[in-house]
Amino acid sequence: TIPTSINPVSLNVRETYSVAIVRPDADDTQDPVNADEDDSKMLRDASTGNTEFDKPVDNIGDKTFKGADGYEAYAAQHVYDVQIPGCGNGRVFVGQRKEPFYIAVGKIFDLLNLNPLGPVTANKNDLENKNISSLIVEVPIACVAKPGQPVIGGYTTASIPSERSLTNKPMTGASPAQVSGHWTQVSRVGMPLVNEVVIGRDDKDKFNASQPVDDPKQFADYVTNPTLPALIQTLFPAAKAPTNFPRTDLVAAFLTGIAGLNQPKNVVPAEMLRLNTAIAPTPQQRQNPRGVVSGDNAGFPNGRRPGDDVVDLSLRVAMGKLCVLTGPKDALKVGCKPSDAPAGDLAFTDGVRRDASTFQGAFPYLNTPIPGSFND
Repeated sequence: TIPTSINPVSLNVRETYSVAIVRPDADDTQDPVNADEDDSKMLRDASTGNTEFDKPVDNIGDKTFKGADGYEAYAAQHVYDVQIPGCGNGRVFVGQRKEPFYIAVGKIFDLLNLNPLGPVTANKNDLENKNISSLIVEVPIACVAKPGQPVIGGYTTASIPSERSLTNKPMTGASPAQVSGHWTQVSRVGMPLVNEVVIGRDDKDKFNASQPVDDPKQFADYVTNPTLPALIQTLFPAAKAPTNFPRTDLVAAFLTGIAGLNQPKNVVPAEMLRLNTAIAPTPQQRQNPRGVVSGDNAGFPNGRRPGDDVVDLSLRVAMGKLCVLTGPKDALKVGCKPSDAPAGDLAFTDGVRRDASTFQGAFPYLNTPIPGSFND
């Protein structure tokens, strides 16, 4: 039977989830993952009041769902209008989507086994045939920004229970694993590619387990004295690395936000993705995938949209592009000048091309997942 409703019995599987908004007390700030349960309030279905939501089953294949259109119609039924305690209404979707990130992974990590300065060629997106599990939430700006303080900072973490054991007598349909104990943070992501190319190997696991509040004393040297620009210069001598140390432009990009763009009042340096909610979104058809460095101030590193080319942008910012944009015309305030970045105006690229037009223009924005079985 073709699934046409929310997880019918014929699928033989039902996955559900709930979402809580947690406002930590003062004693929770160092461990938000394990904040007291009485601090949590559940998001509710705006129509039914339920706190349990159904997740669509993954895209099994074209025979089950009659192709991409059939799966998308099925998945769309799992977009919920929700009541968010203390701040109004929003929307939520949890389910499989096509991987939105695009990068020439192999060539980038093989000591830049490509010419980032040569003629633009179409390099392979190594994530093209991948799917991901997504948690996508739309909230009113008032939920996250205070009056007169429109800049917000965000990051995500993943945690697992600290203890795990296996039973030799599992129940049918149940996992043989039994978990208990506090949740332990094992991953952290704010600005894209930070832990891959900015944080050194010795501290990658520490970064994954840490909170942004501890960044200045633990990881600041990786930002102020980065190794990537020196590596690029070694591999491509025409690409001279910036000479301003400490790299105040990278501090602005990764730790504080850029003054006059997305730096909050009384900022405390911490690695996270910052967004100025007072800057109006650029319509999809006019979005520039290179964001701020190409004059689209509603794009990366002021937040991050699905179509933003964060790989190209990260390469260019690392090589001093923000310093080049400090002249009278552009007037970014990042503590350096164009002469500090001899290669700052070069068009570094990994050669993978995407933009906003390759994504959906409406919630949940990410594309239909690739089926596990094609109906060839």
